[in-house]
Amino acid sequence: MTSTSSDLAPAVALLRRPWHPLSLLLVLAVWLSTLGNLPLWRAMWALTDTHGLRTWLGLVGMCLIVLSATTVLLSLLVWPRWLKPAGVMLLMVAAANSYFMFTYGVVIDPTMMANTVQTDVREVRDLLSWSMLVVLALGVVLPGWWWWRQPVQKLPVRRLLGRQLGLAALGTLLMLVVIWASFQDLASTMRNQKSMRYMLNPFNTLYASARLVIGQTAQARMPLQTIGEDAVLVRAPGSSQQPPLIVLVVGETVRAANFGLAGYARDTTPQLRQLQGSGELAYFADVSSCGTNTQVSVPCMFSHMGREAYAKNDTPYENLLDVLQRAGMQVLWLDNQSGCKGVCDRVPNSNTVASTLDLKDPALCPDGECFDEIMLRVLPERLAELDKARGSGPAAAGTVVVLHQMGNHGPAYFKRTPADMKVYQPECRSKVLQDCPAQEIVNAYDNAVRYTDHLLSQTVRWLKSQPRPTAMLYVSDHGESLGEKGLYLHGMPYMMAPKEQTHVPMVMWLSKPLQSQLGWDGACWQKQASESISHDNLFHSVLTLAQVKTRWQKPELDVFAACASRRP
Repeated sequence: MTSTSSDLAPAVALLRRPWHPLSLLLVLAVWLSTLGNLPLWRAMWALTDTHGLRTWLGLVGMCLIVLSATTVLLSLLVWPRWLKPAGVMLLMVAAANSYFMFTYGVVIDPTMMANTVQTDVREVRDLLSWSMLVVLALGVVLPGWWWWRQPVQKLPVRRLLGRQLGLAALGTLLMLVVIWASFQDLASTMRNQKSMRYMLNPFNTLYASARLVIGQTAQARMPLQTIGEDAVLVRAPGSSQQPPLIVLVVGETVRAANFGLAGYARDTTPQLRQLQGSGELAYFADVSSCGTNTQVSVPCMFSHMGREAYAKNDTPYENLLDVLQRAGMQVLWLDNQSGCKGVCDRVPNSNTVASTLDLKDPALCPDGECFDEIMLRVLPERLAELDKARGSGPAAAGTVVVLHQMGNHGPAYFKRTPADMKVYQPECRSKVLQDCPAQEIVNAYDNAVRYTDHLLSQTVRWLKSQPRPTAMLYVSDHGESLGEKGLYLHGMPYMMAPKEQTHVPMVMWLSKPLQSQLGWDGACWQKQASESISHDNLFHSVLTLAQVKTRWQKPELDVFAACASRRP
């Protein structure tokens, strides 16, 4: 017997029957709590090797808590007028978060959200992959298409308001009951596995976004606080001594563990090692970063406050570059990355990404992206422009140049090295690091470290050719995870970040003329390289290197204080 269209009509009508708004809301809550939180459930499952009854009860209990909390959230915030667009947006947030947490082992906290907001086109392009598109298709396009097509009943506002608030109350009650029943295990898990707090979709994104907006709003309302009003030169500008030229190289995503001078099995810094034998270069072996991402570390390392105070601070302050400029020095920032994060806003600056430089170098800028050496090529021209802008005014008391590298920015490490400098092969050429064998990831990363070694040695070579005292100080902004403990890239909350993301290399080279001008004993400043320091020391130490004094400088954070005190 064949069915007719009239026989199918009741079934079709049933399928097209409008949903009650609360029923559709519960469907979304179930999706977000289960499939939308797969990284969380995988992490909880991996907490123990024995998956007995207690493990299953813990997972069920946590799932009920997440479902209840999600239902409460949706009941309070998602109303029929914006039910459809809000649902699609939440599907997109859950899918994107899950992809990055699954693929790279990251979590979604306020600093990661700030990093996301600051991401430029190059970084977005490096993260795009076919696997990401598949995840978005399965997690957003297909369910979003179904969600958008569902008819919804139109109910009186008062009746819907009472029922939706009642559902929120019921969800709250269920959540409290389950928390009470499983409090001991739940409290232990959340206390010992803090990263899970930032894996809960969509609460992680809502919390991180709220923190970011509140912080940025608070800063925008406050005037910029001046520091270093009393900054003066120890060496008078009119003295017979030549003004120094100091280059600060801000590295990107280089971890000390893969730095040759740090004792790494591979000699990823052969050119720096040769310079080390001359007595003009020192490697600082124990340096900790301010943060685990550029958005935090770069402003923090140029700040006078230090990591802990900077993390709690909402007041905008001037930074090291402002103090140096106020003391009469020329300051220049050259950027081959996603910007200076506000550090260079009040000094002359140029960015290769923003095309503020006329770059026509097919060897160093293929496909619209430039290798870090491009900054050295344009540096003389930019310095000449500074001199021209000064005109017949008073001579500068010295010059400080900051070179902000693209460095080892991932996940496309292979794009950071010219073809003729790829020593370690084969290297990972995928943007999805998990698709590559571990050694190929390391090969691509180490090639980029060797390129930084090349850049630094070329910087020293150029400085040696200058007719005045010179110095170079290099320090990376943060480290990187290359698959250890299932983590890739960086950006973990500092309190739970592995050492690979916080232990960074630092190198200083001083020309003989500058050592003489400073009156430093070579053995003294090289001895300081063995001390345990952090980005907290940078502000105070560079002031001494530049021969600038201010009451904002703290001698206990000045790496070179002991050497400066020996100056005749």
